[in-house]
Amino acid sequence: MVSFLLKNFSDFSKKNAVIHNNKIYTYEDLLAKINEFKSKLSDIKSGEVVGLIGGYSFENIALFLALFLNKNIIVPINSNIDSEVEQRLKEAFANKTITYKNGLIFIKDLCEKESNILIKKLQDNDNSGLILFSSGSLAKPKAIVHNLDNLVLNFKDKKPKNLKMLLFLLFDHIGGLNTLLNGLAMGATLIIANDFSTAKICELIEKFDINVLPTTPSFLNLLLINKDYEKFDLNSLKLITYGTERMDDNILKRLKEVFSKVKFIQTFGTSETGIMNTNSKSSTSTFFNLNPDEYKIVDGELYIKSKTAFLGYLNADNHDDNGWFKTGDLVEVGENGFLKIIGRSKEMINVGGNKLLAGEVESLILQIPDIKDVLVYAENNAILGQNVACDVVCNLQKDEVKNLIRSFLRDKIPSYKIPARINVVNKIDMTARFKKDRRLNR
Repeated sequence: MVSFLLKNFSDFSKKNAVIHNNKIYTYEDLLAKINEFKSKLSDIKSGEVVGLIGGYSFENIALFLALFLNKNIIVPINSNIDSEVEQRLKEAFANKTITYKNGLIFIKDLCEKESNILIKKLQDNDNSGLILFSSGSLAKPKAIVHNLDNLVLNFKDKKPKNLKMLLFLLFDHIGGLNTLLNGLAMGATLIIANDFSTAKICELIEKFDINVLPTTPSFLNLLLINKDYEKFDLNSLKLITYGTERMDDNILKRLKEVFSKVKFIQTFGTSETGIMNTNSKSSTSTFFNLNPDEYKIVDGELYIKSKTAFLGYLNADNHDDNGWFKTGDLVEVGENGFLKIIGRSKEMINVGGNKLLAGEVESLILQIPDIKDVLVYAENNAILGQNVACDVVCNLQKDEVKNLIRSFLRDKIPSYKIPARINVVNKIDMTARFKKDRRLNR
């Protein structure tokens, strides 16, 4: 089942596979490192749950693939917070951890005796597995179990392409692993970033002639704000893909004006369903389509049925709706079945029984030329239950901003949607996954 991947690596042997810390590794190097690491996994039995600690590196990519070939259930954990690492290992029923440091592999036995029916299913079927954790932006992170053989097989028929792709999304994120597996399957060169500031990302794009940037709307807007694209030659860029959160039409329009020769594609997926095949209506449109057999809409909410769907949660209730997964994304349906993400159901604001989505108000505020960024959220209100509030990034004084926003919105939306409190801030915080951080504002 996995022989195609190793055959590809052999066929691509002289091509560059990974660039990290200015060092270039070929597919021949990668294959040799995978085989070397696999020979050192004698203390790890097939079927064991193994926490792979660390972020992207050439060695960690090789370790991931060696564990995959060893039929392990892999728990990638990219965190420097000891308590978070410990909690994730516990909830994943991890038997061991593996870490690469200073040229050595360290394997630690966690003496875990308990297991879970989903893990046992993978073990009984001799499948490799993957356990990812949801972002937990508004709730406790969920431990999501995948059949890794099934995920990898999804990339079997990729055509070889000479592309240079940035590994922007994280090692323990479904989007990051999708970029990794997609790139390796097609023989692309993958460039690893250590610093995710807009300036450093632009520097990498210029230095290594990167063609593909998979990223998030929040990062792209920060790039517009900082204008680091003006300081570097980014002409090598051919494609920017964006996902993980709603893209604002105003921001996409500005991006296309700056990167006029770059194609923009909206991706869609979840940690539970994997990344779906999408087609954007155009580089300036936030509408996209999915295979009609793989989605349905119930009460405005998107449900997905995917070939790469997860097996279930380890630490949360599992609800099987005949294979349909309730994404939590609210959508607008346009012409010819094109879809547009308009918000998350959990982020609905309720002002005295009147409901609204933060994204609707954010989109309007971003039409104001002086506003660079905005975050709309709910605040508790003793009488109405909730009020609308917002943080804005701009160069104006607070009183000026208040008057400007309220005057602009007055004839466009009902009064209950107009922010009752407006704060001027230096920046909108992002999560570790480069999305707007709404956790502190709920």
